[in-house]
Amino acid sequence: MQENKFRYIDREKSWLAFNARVLQEAADETVPLLERLRFLGIFSNNLDEFFRVRFAAVRRLSLSGQSGEKLLGGISAQQLVKEITEIVIKQQAESLKILQIIENKLKEENIIIVEETEVLPEHVEFIKNFFIQKVSPELVTIILNDLAEFPLLKDTAGYLAIRLVMKPEEKSKLLGLVKPKKDIRYALIEIPKTINRVVVLPSIEDKQYVMLLDDVIRYNLESIFNIFDYESISSHMIKITRDAQLDIDSDMSKSMMQKIATSVKDRRVGEPVRFVYDKTIEKDTLEFFLTRMGIDASDSIIPGGRYHNRRDYMDFPNLGRYDLLYKQNTALPVPDLSLDGSILNKIAQKDYLVYAPYQTFAYLIKFLREAALDPKVTTIKITLYRLANNSQIISSLINAAKNGKKVTVQIELQARFDEASNISYAEQLQTEGVHLIFGVKGLKVHSKICYVERIENSKIKRYGFISTGNFNESTARFYTDVTLFTSHQKILKDMSKVFDFFDINYRLYPYKHLIVSPHYTRTKIVKLIDREIFNAQLGKPAYIDLKMNSLSDFLMIDKLYQASNAGVKIRLQIRGICSLIPKIKGMSENIEAISIVDNYLEHARIFIFCNNNDTEVFISSADFMTRNLDGRVEVTCPIYDESIKKQLIDTFEVGWKGNVKARLHSEKLDNLYRERKANEPIFRAQQETYNYFNTITKNS
Repeated sequence: MQENKFRYIDREKSWLAFNARVLQEAADETVPLLERLRFLGIFSNNLDEFFRVRFAAVRRLSLSGQSGEKLLGGISAQQLVKEITEIVIKQQAESLKILQIIENKLKEENIIIVEETEVLPEHVEFIKNFFIQKVSPELVTIILNDLAEFPLLKDTAGYLAIRLVMKPEEKSKLLGLVKPKKDIRYALIEIPKTINRVVVLPSIEDKQYVMLLDDVIRYNLESIFNIFDYESISSHMIKITRDAQLDIDSDMSKSMMQKIATSVKDRRVGEPVRFVYDKTIEKDTLEFFLTRMGIDASDSIIPGGRYHNRRDYMDFPNLGRYDLLYKQNTALPVPDLSLDGSILNKIAQKDYLVYAPYQTFAYLIKFLREAALDPKVTTIKITLYRLANNSQIISSLINAAKNGKKVTVQIELQARFDEASNISYAEQLQTEGVHLIFGVKGLKVHSKICYVERIENSKIKRYGFISTGNFNESTARFYTDVTLFTSHQKILKDMSKVFDFFDINYRLYPYKHLIVSPHYTRTKIVKLIDREIFNAQLGKPAYIDLKMNSLSDFLMIDKLYQASNAGVKIRLQIRGICSLIPKIKGMSENIEAISIVDNYLEHARIFIFCNNNDTEVFISSADFMTRNLDGRVEVTCPIYDESIKKQLIDTFEVGWKGNVKARLHSEKLDNLYRERKANEPIFRAQQETYNYFNTITKNS
């Protein structure tokens, strides 16, 4: 057996390779210009979250004095911190080059991004008025030199570091000092988050102008600091990223909501893990801030460009230029499943699959709204992880409670960066009489399930849905996820046991159909792989097709290596982290792995096992990560309806044929695009998936 470091790719570097694929989309000239800006924003936002969580965890390990090689798959934490910083510096430099190219292309389209030194006379009054009326009241400006304690900089907020060189005092001139010591003062201006970062200026003839809020502030520095007698002033952007790990105390007198709320507040004083600065900043200014903030070599210090927080480009205004955006496909209906009639009556007859965003997410809202009003429905139970702002899911559940239904909601208060939102929703639900469950100690609840009981002919009839993604109508517009609607009584009986586990979690519940983490998923998946190995050894058909977000669990990777060596053909569509190394002779030569990064975020988890051509198909909330297999409540559901099974197999094949946005996973982490053969037509997997469902709709 090969050594660890030759068997796995470090998951943090694999994640950075995924983010590099996002950056590739920003660089791709076939992607519409404003979408390229959006991908730059996604790249930046991803990097912020990476440092707040993943890098922070590695840094903690490195500072503990432990090498962490076993945990990290063969590399020490100290070395990994160094390598991550080097990779990010290169990616940041690349992103700046791409941004410059995009800005030049926008100019060709008569969209000009104006800096403070390029303001046209026609815009002066608008910018000054905008600053006085909108920006100035929101500004927080701090003079730093005489402060005994340096102010606490907010996590991922943008700041302008100001350097004021004061004029020599008259006393120095009278004494004849030719070069009196310069009096330099430093200040901070926090860039307000309450104002849109991109300010649209008045158009002039056929040209459109925009200005970043940073530059609006720079343009008005004189009015901010006019009480100081300075000879020069400069400003450079800085940003700090803090460790966002929640440290939940063990005080038994506090509720779980109180503990999470306290931990979220404590994030603001988390240890700094990354400091990004404008690389043109003066040396003395940089040293002043690093020293006063206690930033040292154990942190990631990254030189960047003039602007940080480029995540704000995700909300860059479209300026009415729809020709510079992707053409949006209209979400399709599911054949024979009307939004006008009773959805419960339809589900009573057969199972249905919704594949968002190709098909409309509105069916989930329709299901809950109908259940909330139906006099025969007595009980609704649901797990919630990430929710939309002004969630229709929440309003439907509150409506159900007001109609006398027994509503039980398991809401995950530790959903990363959604904690505050979920606490707020939990308080709303509690006020309306909804029974809340806050999960199981030590386990996040990541399952996506909904269970309904309805009285029919004096008996309880069960209905429900199981999904691979969050019940979030906002992200459902650009996350690809599958949801199964079913009245299969045995599957739903298993689902009721999941909710029983939330209430009485010291009991081990047996499941006949669902595969549930943390107790059963690993062992069941291993058995399914072992069956393929056994069939391959007997010369029978044997293959495994897996679609998921991440694959990083070493034991599961080893099992797939074993299957490969037994002759099982394995195809992997892994959007994000892939610690498995495919196509290595004697280890993984029968494994191919691709990643699709395109207009939508690939989020569905679909598992397909040959089973000697009696194919078994599952959908799941779980990736093959240790946390999903052993540390969370996850639900994997078998698909019994043959037409739905065919749809899932077909859509996997469509994804596999992709030759435009598909990259190859490899040991080199080089993100090479899958090679298109000579005369092979372009096959863009996401568009072809839409076309697949559109054909089904037209033929129904």
